[in-house]
This record gives sequence, structure tokens and C-alpha cells, in this order.
Amino acid sequence: MDTVSTPEPQSDLLQKSVDNREKERKAVTPKRRVYCSSSPLVEFLNPLEKVQVRVGENAQLHCSFRSLGRTAFCWIHNRKKLVVDGERTHIESSSNSSILTISEVFAADAGSYSLFVRNQRGTAQHTIILNIRDRPERPASCPFVSQLTPSSLVLSWCGPSYDGGSAVTNYVVEIQSLGPSDTRDWTELTSTCKDTTYRVCSGLHPQGEYRFRVRACNDMGISDPSEESDCIKMDTAGRENLSFVDVVIDTTHKVKDHYNIHEKLGVGKFGQVFRLTHKETGRVCAGKFYRAIVSKDKEAARKEIELMKQLHHPKLVQCLGAYDIRSEITMIMEYVAGGELFERIVDEHFEHTEPNSMQYMRQILEGIQYIHRKSIVHLDLKPENIVCVNSVGTLIKIIDFGLARKLEPGKPLMVMHGTPEFVAPEVIHFEPVDLAADMWSIGVICYILLSGESPFQGSSDSETLALVTAASWEFNSEFDDITDEAKDFICKLLKKEKRARMSCEQALAHAWMASSSSSRRVTKSLNKDKMRRFLVRQKWQKTGNAVLALKRMAHLSHRSDGSESPSMSMSEQAVASLEQQLRSQPSFPQTFHDLTEPCGATVYMACVIQGYPNPEVVWLLDDEPLEETERLQIQYKEDGLCTLTLAQVQPEDSGIYKCCASNYLGQALCSARLTVAR
Repeated sequence: MDTVSTPEPQSDLLQKSVDNREKERKAVTPKRRVYCSSSPLVEFLNPLEKVQVRVGENAQLHCSFRSLGRTAFCWIHNRKKLVVDGERTHIESSSNSSILTISEVFAADAGSYSLFVRNQRGTAQHTIILNIRDRPERPASCPFVSQLTPSSLVLSWCGPSYDGGSAVTNYVVEIQSLGPSDTRDWTELTSTCKDTTYRVCSGLHPQGEYRFRVRACNDMGISDPSEESDCIKMDTAGRENLSFVDVVIDTTHKVKDHYNIHEKLGVGKFGQVFRLTHKETGRVCAGKFYRAIVSKDKEAARKEIELMKQLHHPKLVQCLGAYDIRSEITMIMEYVAGGELFERIVDEHFEHTEPNSMQYMRQILEGIQYIHRKSIVHLDLKPENIVCVNSVGTLIKIIDFGLARKLEPGKPLMVMHGTPEFVAPEVIHFEPVDLAADMWSIGVICYILLSGESPFQGSSDSETLALVTAASWEFNSEFDDITDEAKDFICKLLKKEKRARMSCEQALAHAWMASSSSSRRVTKSLNKDKMRRFLVRQKWQKTGNAVLALKRMAHLSHRSDGSESPSMSMSEQAVASLEQQLRSQPSFPQTFHDLTEPCGATVYMACVIQGYPNPEVVWLLDDEPLEETERLQIQYKEDGLCTLTLAQVQPEDSGIYKCCASNYLGQALCSARLTVAR
């Protein structure tokens, strides 16, 4: 029996034809834009690095650039999106430049201003440092008194939270005499004090009463005076540091009798620290509750309290009281609310530079110099024991004197405790230690502060200790942009032979410390990524909880797939939004036209394509996709120019040529007729 085929309906044949054509079209490899690897993403033209103005003047930050195609850009101030109010802050922009004008600048306007430029290839940025020059703010604390004798004393204070945009060059120390016949006028003791300590050794009467204050100076002028010190009575010599609390140990009450106990602030080898508030005054303090069960632990706790009672310096956490009863020993300390210094530094809103790092090292040295002059060695200097006074300034304090010891003549001190990465070689060798052990630790802290990595970190504690004992270290790549003075400072501290290390006095007199007052050059921000990883590792080692550490690492850095962390900052969101601004469906600002060419000629058709994401391109002849051959070449360049070149044209090449550009937002088409004359 013959099989009779039934003709397919015309509509089905048409649909098959369309389907086949679509299959053929899909089989064609779309043309993608080709970028020149040697051309920069965005070229900034003669960019400004620094703008310096006085308070009240107008600041203009101009940035020109060269970029292919459409661009989107935004300004970020100190890692925060710049708020443009149109009154005091104004931006004028074109396709290749942006001018930011700030009228009547304040001190708060100072900092880094980054212009982020986004084009189809990616994002580039240029940062301009705006330096607002003004008088310094007044010193952050009143002068504190120590080493009081009937005819002399030592003053110490905290420098200003903001130096006015120019380094503090000196301090003016003023005195007020409070005797019955005195005028109570303030007179100048000195105007050439270079540090935040000053010994007054003349002009003081043994029966006199005095107050002191200080002013900070830079090349723009002199600050307002600090707060006044307490009244100092010279005839009370022997009761040292009268401007600090004279601690009396309470042996009859419990802490709970006077304080409310709140959240835990930290846990150490010798006890736990809680936040406290005084029931009557409401004053916030910190309470260190010792694990003092056996007599040996109780004796260690009492030694720390006795030692802390002697330490009165603005760079050291202060002891405010103590409770010692049979079941509990507690030390009351001032509450330092700013958190660990390194945690502050890695915050995205915090500018981390070499000059800032030098100022932190100066403060550490000032505090350690004070205890060294009392023959006390800290023995546990490490980043977590350097904390910020508050959450906004740059003042620090040294905490945790649980391992500190007082050196006694003729009695060698040998210890076997500390944190492996920070202990000096003589501690590991169980040799006599002295003040130089702290200087080694200061060198390690400085190395990490500038590079984010530990110079002696090994894969295990034993490997770390081996590196320390060998004093085996070198500068990593992060030090390529660090000054020679800073590297020399570290080299003179990380000496295996302890007698070769700098003392605090020598370190404070080092050229790196002096560079702040003589150098005006702006250094770039230091990379924080390695310090973030360092902090993660420290927390991991401290808690032993790898899961928490991994979660923290995921929060601190970008995810491995290149997408942003879920908790993006406002500045990150602003930069990410630039990509959104660029998005557009394809269009043809320039198209090709109908052509009539003779046989054998070479035909050239060109159009310009815009759109983001970059459109993919397919060329068609009479709706049939075209593939490249030796005779037919297609180019799609980085400036959006797309060309079709057809050599040795023949009559059969005649027809309608179309260029189809598409991205996920849409599709555009341009076409022209080619007629090949016989």
C-alpha cells in the first residue's frame, strides 16, 4: 500500500522556516567588543594630589580624565558618600571632568576626596587630599602632675585631637599662682616644649599652690588653653600625682555594694572585666574581677593593684579603686570606650597613613617611657592592649598590667610568659629581662601597624618562637611605600642583642618621630586588608573558634565570586550605583547608508554602537546571519565602532545588510542596501 503524504499547512511551513532561521542565527557567534590591553581603564589628566586652604576659604578640587564611551562618577569623602547640598558644596561635571567646590571650609571638611569614574570597562578612582589649615584644637586633657618634690614636678598631658592640618611643633606651658597675695594671672613657663611632658624645676615655692594649663602650637598659630589642672600644693610632696585618684583599698565591702555590674568587656589570663556604673554618681567604670582562689593568685592580684596605684599618666589606664575581701579581689579602672586601636584602624571610615601610625607609636612610647622611669617593665605589649580613648579621636591608652614587674637592683628578673609573636628573644631563652624587652614588643607593634603582618608569625607557636629567637625577619612588600626613617626605627628596635635596642628616650628622639613636624608631604593611605586578616587570625587563635573567624573573614572582605559583602557601606553602595547609572539598551548614534559598488570592489560599512552592558553584535544579509570568512571581516572596537568589510563583491552580495546589537535591556537594529553593479 502506497503511503500518501499529506501536505503540511502553509502556516506550519512558515513556522518551521522561522524556527530554522532562529537556529541558524543562534549558531552564529556574536561579535563582542575588543579592548586594547595597553590602554588605561580611565586616564586622569594632570591630577591634583593635594589641596591646602585655610579655614573659611573656598576649596576647589578639579579632576579631568579621558575615558571611552559613557561615564558615571561620584565623589566620596573619607570613605563616605559626599552629600552635595548645592549651597556650601557644589559639583560641576562634564563628560570628561568634575569640579568639586566647597565654600567656607570647616576643619571637618578635611580628608580624602576620591572621584570614582565608571565606564564600560570598569571603575577607576583618583584621590585628592584636602588639608584644612587652622590653629590646633586645644590639648585633649589638662596637665597631670607626677614626680612631685618641694621644688619641682613633672607635667604630662594629651595632645590635641586635631592638629589643625599642620603638625604640632611645640607646646606653651602656663602657670597660675594661687597664693593670697597673687594676682591669679596666667604666666608663661615655656613656649618651646616639644613633647607632651615637661619638668618644672624652677620658680616653685615649697609652700606655694599652683594650677597649670597648656596650649598647642603649629605654623598657623596657638590653640586655646587646655583645661586647668587641679590645685597643686607643693608642701604635699610625697603624695605623688595629686591630680589623679589616691586609691584606698576597701577591705570591708563588696563591689556590688557600690556598683551595678553590666556586660562583660573582656576575659584575660587572670580574670574577667565588666562594665560598672556607680550607684550614687552614675560614673561608668571598668571592674577587673580576679580569679583569686589560691593564695598565689591572690598575691599576684594584690601586686598588680599596688603597681597600678603608682601609675598616673594620661597614656595609661588609671586605677580608681580596689576591693579586697576574702571571697573577691576587684580592681576598679577608668572605662576606656574606644575599643582596640587596630579594630579602629580597619574601620572603613578611618584613614590609615604612615604619619597617623607614627603618632600612635609616639603615644605608646610616652606611656612606656613613664613606667620605665619607674623601673617597671610591662612584658605584655601587644595590639589588643592598646586601646582608643573614645570612638572619634586618635588618643590611645595602654592597658593590662597583669604581667608587669618592677625591676629591683641586684635581683635578675626572669619570666616565661607573654604572647609568642611579641615576646623578646631573652624571654624565650629564660634569660634576665629588663626594659629592653618592651622595646622589642614596640618594634613588632610598629611593624604590624605599617604593614598589617607580623614579622615573626609562623605556622605554629613553636615556629614563631624559633623565628623570634633567631631574630629572623625582613620587610615585606607593604613597606615599599614606607619611608626609610620608619624602617630604620623598626630596625633599631628588633635587635636580637637587647643592649643594641633603642630606649624610649632614644626612640622618641628618632628621626621618624621628628618627621611629623618637619614634613608636609602627604602620604597615601595604607592597605588595611592584611591587618584585617591579622585581626581575624588573632581572634581565631584567642577563641579557638574557626567558624566564627571564617564568618568574620567573610564579613571583612569581598566574597570569592567577586560580589560585595551583604553589609555594604554607603560609599560602597554609591560606587556600585555607578554601574546602574551606565545601564542602557543598545542604540546607534552613527549608522551606515545605502551603497552602490562595482563588481570586485571592497565594501566598507561602519556604525557606532552604544549601550551597557556592552551589546553583542550579529550582522545579517537579507535576515541571514553572516559569519566571518577570508573575504568578510567584522571588527568591534573599544570605542564602539563596528565595521563590516567585504572584499571582491559580486552581484550575489547585493541585499539589505543589518547590524543587530543586543543586551539584556533590549535590542537595536540599523540597516542599509548594498547594490553590486554588473
